[in-house]
Amino acid sequence: MSEDGGSATPRWDTPAVQERRLRRTLGFWGLTAVGFSNIVGSGWLFSALYAAQTAGPASLLSWVAAGLLCALIALVMIELGASRPEGGGTVRWPLYASGRLVGTLVGWSVLLSVGGTAAEISAIMQYADHYLTGVYSGGSLTPLGLGVAVALSTLLTVLNWFTVTAFARLNNLVSVLKIVIPVVTVIALLASGWHAGRLTGHGGFAPYGYGACLTALAAGGVVYSVNGFQAPLDFSGETRNPRRTVPAAVLTAIGLAVLVYLALQVAFLFTVPERLLGHGWSGVQFDSPFGQLALILNLQWLSSLLYADAVLSPGGSAYVGVAVDARHTYALAKNRTLPRLFMRVSEARGIPHQALLLNLAVIFVFLLPFGGWQDIVSVMGDMYLLIYASSAVAVAVFRTPAGGGTVGRVPGLRWIAPVSFVVASEFVYWSGWHDLRLALPLVLLGVALFLATRRRTVRETERTPTLAEEVRTGLWWVCHLLALTLLSWVGSFGGRGWLPAPWDSVAVAVLALAVFGWAVTSGARHLERGYGQEALPAA
Repeated sequence: MSEDGGSATPRWDTPAVQERRLRRTLGFWGLTAVGFSNIVGSGWLFSALYAAQTAGPASLLSWVAAGLLCALIALVMIELGASRPEGGGTVRWPLYASGRLVGTLVGWSVLLSVGGTAAEISAIMQYADHYLTGVYSGGSLTPLGLGVAVALSTLLTVLNWFTVTAFARLNNLVSVLKIVIPVVTVIALLASGWHAGRLTGHGGFAPYGYGACLTALAAGGVVYSVNGFQAPLDFSGETRNPRRTVPAAVLTAIGLAVLVYLALQVAFLFTVPERLLGHGWSGVQFDSPFGQLALILNLQWLSSLLYADAVLSPGGSAYVGVAVDARHTYALAKNRTLPRLFMRVSEARGIPHQALLLNLAVIFVFLLPFGGWQDIVSVMGDMYLLIYASSAVAVAVFRTPAGGGTVGRVPGLRWIAPVSFVVASEFVYWSGWHDLRLALPLVLLGVALFLATRRRTVRETERTPTLAEEVRTGLWWVCHLLALTLLSWVGSFGGRGWLPAPWDSVAVAVLALAVFGWAVTSGARHLERGYGQEALPAA
């Protein structure tokens, strides 16, 4: 019998065999660099402006709140990564805890989130047009730009082709630069253009009220600038001593990123020229905030450095994104959502090469500059947010008697898990109607993928739940996504506005708490019937 309960799978082609081929060589700093590089992309060049426009100096509180909220969700994922380390674990845990319908929909959303990597590569082309004219025009790639983007995607794949140790060494170097350049920016700006009294002048510390801190957190994009911390979890199967290393690396990556963002926010607040504050913080306008500030302060060298970093930062994030996407695809093949071919791990390199090649092909498709296509691709990167919600349910299910009833290594999970599910649902909702009207219906198309792959699963395994059982187990996820779509349509984040703020966010919280209880009950029954237990790694 195979690991998944089937007898048709050759002994050498089981997930357990492929998992053992992964090289467990990543340490604390390598894993921390993965998380930090995935969090800090090109967004740091703009986030301080958007936050200041929304909340003024009180935006500093928004960054602290974003770090705390992300750390709260991270605690749930840390528990899973430390107790059940596995390559592509963020895709595997929902399958174990909530059945194949939820596992397939989460996996499908993760596959769609490869569009986020393609969007980073497009962003690189947009910034590179400053040096290499003709690669980006009219909001999309030119034929020349498409060729360069394809070449860059191929290069990033090749750089991921070798061992995970080689990947980590290069990423460590990139991460150091992604720390050094913002720090140099902060020091140079503060040394050249400090204006005292910014925390109390121009309307005071909170010129638009403290409620604007929440607006900056959600609509201002602050919370999304701290996302991406889940990347180390997908490398937990390639980590030395994951029970100790994973928690420390994830929390350190979040902490470093928040410190960088706070320093940049302080530099922006204290160096904007007085003449630009005539209409308050909301009236400050820049196309390239730090680059233009550098030019105003006669720091030409800093402006040039920032334009270079506008290519480096998304390049580093795309480099990590290619690696993470490959682990997701590898896990999807273990889930049988994709053919088992893409589960193969190179014995010589310890890398899932077929998964890398499939993702490269997907990136090529996502780069196509068709009219309207890029609008769809640009929102797909947000779909990894669904991993947060499904992981919160998974950790709660595993704590039930049916899941082993383990106390866990993170204290307070009894309340952290439901709160994390609420926060994750808010993150999805705060993405706004413009994104969700495209993204959530695309995710729900995964129901068709579930039905198609279920046939193969039934053929290849000896014991599979009936279709009715699987639908009952995973129906909560479909209903949750449909309800979030409806609330987004009637809510204040780009929707009709019929449900005004903050009551729309309150409604999402109430919905999430109700769905969480339903989800945990369904997951526990799923495990009580004996499904998913055979796939659970030892805690």
